[in-house]
Amino acid sequence: MGGIVVEQGEDALALYQFNTGTAKHYFCSKCGIYTFHQRRSNTDQYGVNVACLEGISPFDFAEVAVLDGENHPADHPKTISGGVAGFLRYVSAQ
Repeated sequence: MGGIVVEQGEDALALYQFNTGTAKHYFCSKCGIYTFHQRRSNTDQYGVNVACLEGISPFDFAEVAVLDGENHPADHPKTISGGVAGFLRYVSAQ
Protein backbone atom coordinates (compact mmCIF):
# COMPACT_ATOMS: atom_id res chain seq x y z
CA MET A 1 0.00 0.00 0.00
CA GLY A 2 3.03 2.24 -0.12
CA GLY A 3 1.74 5.61 1.10
CA ILE A 4 -0.54 4.52 3.94
CA VAL A 5 0.00 2.41 7.05
CA VAL A 6 -2.76 0.12 8.29
CA GLU A 7 -2.12 -0.52 11.98
CA GLN A 8 -4.84 -3.10 12.57
CA GLY A 9 -7.00 -5.36 10.43
CA GLU A 10 -5.00 -5.36 7.21
CA ASP A 11 -5.70 -9.08 6.89
CA ALA A 12 -9.44 -8.28 6.66
CA LEU A 13 -9.10 -5.76 3.80
CA ALA A 14 -10.40 -6.61 0.36
CA LEU A 15 -9.29 -4.77 -2.79
CA TYR A 16 -11.67 -3.67 -5.52
CA GLN A 17 -10.57 -2.13 -8.83
CA PHE A 18 -12.77 -1.19 -11.75
CA ASN A 19 -12.71 0.54 -15.13
CA THR A 20 -9.07 1.58 -15.70
CA GLY A 21 -7.81 -0.49 -12.74
CA THR A 22 -5.68 2.44 -11.57
CA ALA A 23 -7.53 3.32 -8.39
CA LYS A 24 -7.39 0.81 -5.56
CA HIS A 25 -10.46 0.73 -3.33
CA TYR A 26 -10.17 -1.08 -0.01
CA PHE A 27 -13.12 -2.48 1.93
CA CYS A 28 -13.50 -4.55 5.07
CA SER A 29 -14.10 -8.12 3.87
CA LYS A 30 -16.18 -8.84 6.99
CA CYS A 31 -18.61 -5.90 7.15
CA GLY A 32 -18.19 -4.27 3.70
CA ILE A 33 -17.40 -0.73 4.88
CA TYR A 34 -15.25 1.37 2.56
CA THR A 35 -12.02 2.23 4.40
CA PHE A 36 -9.78 4.06 1.90
CA HIS A 37 -8.64 4.22 -1.69
CA GLN A 38 -5.61 5.19 -3.71
CA ARG A 39 -6.78 7.82 -6.17
CA ARG A 40 -6.87 7.34 -9.92
CA SER A 41 -6.28 11.00 -10.76
CA ASN A 42 -3.23 11.20 -8.48
CA THR A 43 -1.88 7.85 -7.32
CA ASP A 44 0.25 9.60 -4.69
CA GLN A 45 -2.95 10.59 -2.86
CA TYR A 46 -5.42 8.58 -0.81
CA GLY A 47 -9.04 9.15 0.12
CA VAL A 48 -9.89 7.93 3.61
CA ASN A 49 -13.19 7.21 5.32
CA VAL A 50 -12.54 9.31 8.43
CA ALA A 51 -15.27 7.41 10.29
CA CYS A 52 -12.78 4.51 10.33
CA LEU A 53 -10.15 6.56 12.19
CA GLU A 54 -10.11 6.59 15.95
CA GLY A 55 -10.66 10.05 17.38
CA ILE A 56 -12.01 11.62 14.17
CA SER A 57 -15.66 12.10 13.25
CA PRO A 58 -17.19 13.12 9.93
CA PHE A 59 -18.90 15.86 11.96
CA ASP A 60 -15.49 17.44 12.62
CA PHE A 61 -15.57 18.86 9.08
CA ALA A 62 -17.63 21.98 8.41
CA GLU A 63 -18.16 21.08 4.74
CA VAL A 64 -17.55 18.00 2.60
CA ALA A 65 -17.87 17.92 -1.19
CA VAL A 66 -20.07 15.13 -2.55
CA LEU A 67 -19.23 13.75 -5.99
CA ASP A 68 -21.98 12.67 -8.35
CA GLY A 69 -20.45 9.20 -8.82
CA GLU A 70 -20.59 9.49 -12.59
CA ASN A 71 -18.24 12.26 -13.71
CA HIS A 72 -14.67 11.73 -12.62
CA PRO A 73 -12.59 14.97 -12.56
CA ALA A 74 -9.86 13.29 -14.63
CA ASP A 75 -12.40 12.36 -17.32
CA HIS A 76 -13.92 15.83 -17.55
CA PRO A 77 -11.14 18.31 -16.65
CA LYS A 78 -12.85 21.21 -18.41
CA THR A 79 -16.19 20.95 -16.62
CA ILE A 80 -16.92 23.54 -13.97
CA SER A 81 -18.16 21.10 -11.34
CA GLY A 82 -15.56 18.36 -11.90
CA GLY A 83 -18.20 15.87 -10.77
CA VAL A 84 -19.15 17.73 -7.58
CA ALA A 85 -22.90 17.32 -7.04
CA GLY A 86 -23.10 19.41 -3.89
CA PHE A 87 -21.85 19.77 -0.35
CA LEU A 88 -22.68 18.23 3.00
CA ARG A 89 -22.65 20.63 5.90
CA TYR A 90 -23.03 19.76 9.55
CA VAL A 91 -25.34 22.18 11.34
CA SER A 92 -25.93 21.65 15.04
CA ALA A 93 -29.59 21.32 16.01
CA GLN A 94 -28.94 23.40 19.16
